[in-house]
Amino acid sequence: MTAFGFELLASDGAARRGRVATAHGTVETPAFMTVGTAGTVKGLAPAQVRATGAEILLGNTYHLMLRPGDERVARLGGLHEFMRWPGPILTDSGGFQVMSLSELRKITEEGVTFRSHVDGAKHHLTPERAMGIQRNLDADITMVLDECTPFPATEPEAAASMERSLRWAARCRTAFAERPGYGLFGIVQGSVYRPLRERSAEGLKAIGFDGYAVGGLAVGEGQQAMFEVLDWTVPLLPVERPRYLMGVGKPADLVGSVARGIDMFDCVLPTRSGRTGQAFTRWGSLNIKNARHQEDTRPLDPDCRCAACAGGFSRAYLHHLFKAGEMLGPILLTQHNLTCYQDLMAAMRGAIAEGRFAAFQADFAALQAQGDLPPL
Repeated sequence: MTAFGFELLASDGAARRGRVATAHGTVETPAFMTVGTAGTVKGLAPAQVRATGAEILLGNTYHLMLRPGDERVARLGGLHEFMRWPGPILTDSGGFQVMSLSELRKITEEGVTFRSHVDGAKHHLTPERAMGIQRNLDADITMVLDECTPFPATEPEAAASMERSLRWAARCRTAFAERPGYGLFGIVQGSVYRPLRERSAEGLKAIGFDGYAVGGLAVGEGQQAMFEVLDWTVPLLPVERPRYLMGVGKPADLVGSVARGIDMFDCVLPTRSGRTGQAFTRWGSLNIKNARHQEDTRPLDPDCRCAACAGGFSRAYLHHLFKAGEMLGPILLTQHNLTCYQDLMAAMRGAIAEGRFAAFQADFAALQAQGDLPPL
């Protein structure tokens, strides 16, 4: 069996080019993890997801434990078999959804009691239960259960939340079932307070994890504050372990975070935007529903390899699909956005390996400032 591990292949400044080995294959980093919350990337079959360049998917513990149930998924062969995705899968712990989706919840030292948003049934999620659920799902990368600190929060509030997350992380480490090719990540918390982030990182390193995530960002603090937190936090994390920034983000967020040493990302933005008519390109983002596209015969990006662009579908046709409420529109735009994100990650990997990441950043910023192709 393959051992879980991280190999650092190249560095350029703080930016890193690496490879994560898991039980279900390797992941080239920097990597963007496509979000498949409930065992599916909305609107796409696994082969379509793979065609975008995705190597790893993210599943959600909260949603899958409620429906169809983690024990049922285990009986059906685990999440890889259930959703027909043979590659690596990371599952988040469910803590964020418990905090954000469940109006009736109670946090204690033991864990979180909440009511399902599906049927109102009461559930109790503890660090130990979170480890058991993710094992049932057969996640290659398991995340510790943490308390998602709201933003804004006072420093005493953030400190209490962070310290509880540290205690829960220790319990997760004890409860995690060690198996070849499977890893457990800790999550650094502490809001925007430097001493708390430092205390969290040091506490997690003392426990010892296979990878380290930075959580509690992209929750309203703004990009500048997020980058400042990364400037403090990332240098504290072990060089020999992968670093994961949770829930981020826009292309500019990804580039700026890779420049600060982050290796892994996930975000619903490319898929959710694709379903609502927003397309990402090398020049920024555009709304395909805008009238200026209704007679534009060009693809979203003439150099894009996605099913929409390489398939010859024009902006005018995509505009029509969204205006007509046809499901093909969101499908094509989702494929395009995910391809755009994966190609961005591949370009960053190449730039780091060749020692030209600073030049890549400058070129990226110049293209983004352009906004879009010039009008016809």
